[in-house]
Amino acid sequence: MSQVFFTVRFVSRCRSFRFLLSPTVRQRSALDGLLGLQRELYNAALEERRGAWRWEHRSVSYADQCRTLTALRAADPAVRAAGVTVSRGTLARLDRAFAAFFRRCQEGEEPGYPRFKSERRFSSLQWEDRDGWRLDTAAGRLHVHGIGGVKVRLHRPLRGTPKAITIKREGRRWWATVRCVHVPAEPLAPTGRQVGIDLGVRVLVATSDGQLLANPRHGARGAARLAAAQRNVATKQKGSKRRWRAGEQVGAAHRYIRNCRMNALHQLSRQLVNDYDLLVHENLRIPNLVRRPKPRPDGKGGHEPNGAAAKSALNRCIQDAGWGALLAMITYKAEGAGRCVIAIEPRNTSRTCAHCGHISAGNRHDAQFRCQACGHEDHADINAAINILRAGRAQQQQHAA
Repeated sequence: MSQVFFTVRFVSRCRSFRFLLSPTVRQRSALDGLLGLQRELYNAALEERRGAWRWEHRSVSYADQCRTLTALRAADPAVRAAGVTVSRGTLARLDRAFAAFFRRCQEGEEPGYPRFKSERRFSSLQWEDRDGWRLDTAAGRLHVHGIGGVKVRLHRPLRGTPKAITIKREGRRWWATVRCVHVPAEPLAPTGRQVGIDLGVRVLVATSDGQLLANPRHGARGAARLAAAQRNVATKQKGSKRRWRAGEQVGAAHRYIRNCRMNALHQLSRQLVNDYDLLVHENLRIPNLVRRPKPRPDGKGGHEPNGAAAKSALNRCIQDAGWGALLAMITYKAEGAGRCVIAIEPRNTSRTCAHCGHISAGNRHDAQFRCQACGHEDHADINAAINILRAGRAQQQQHAA
């Protein structure tokens, strides 16, 4: 695994700002209608690409479908009334889906061919430029073509230049995500402190200066509510309104767990960025860590035990901890604060003695670290965090030289 070095510079950035919308009943109906229209456009564009390749072995690009959209707007008044910008955003979304499909094919991953979207799987509208919408911060209104002025709760000031917007429906709520460019950095005063960060399951974050931050386990806390909602769905007839309402309860349970997790990670990442000038973490390949174990055929038509049940439980804990989201938050917040973030090779960080440098798998016993060479004892995660910080400093000096 290659080492990664990332240095923060004071540059203008691109940032997204998410706000809650409060549409009226008429505006909700108009947004739902626009969602349905764009979903039909998405499915039609997908069918055009599939059919062109199946029958003519011809690839259809985003530019080709934009030219087709021009003729479609002339023939269909509903598409013309919706505006060209949101329709181009839908075609760009399909184009990104195909680009991701071809990338996964080249990298040997599971391809996942783009599929048709049902009503429940299409919940967002995208405007890729400034045409078709306008945000009035003074009046607290988001003016959208064909929808009107929707009340928006601007809980924080918008910084930078608004460039694009995405409107998404989550349950009964509507959210607007405004993407801004040229967002000025807000550097923090230097603290003179450096830290190594070791991520774990029982202890979410262990720092090199001895802090142990427990894992809140939001998924485990909300598991009972989620399981009850899923059992309620199983008792309802498919296609019925009661099943649809029960499904909304499942979605609400998932969103509650996600919001609790993201809120805790935001607070933790902000605390770390505020307290330290240099933050060093392991360059983890999280998709590889949560990969299923390979089956072990026994040659008799069955399979030998491969620890799949225990690995599934560990995978749930890793995903519940949100390592990837935490590292992403630390990175982008450090960029705006003028901090330095370094990702180092994770090999042997938990097996190496921070006192004498002896490497052995027997040094660590669960959460306790005891060096077999010098007898040094410490918490295993704190010992690993010290090694992470030391490797980050060495990499920083090597890069500066």
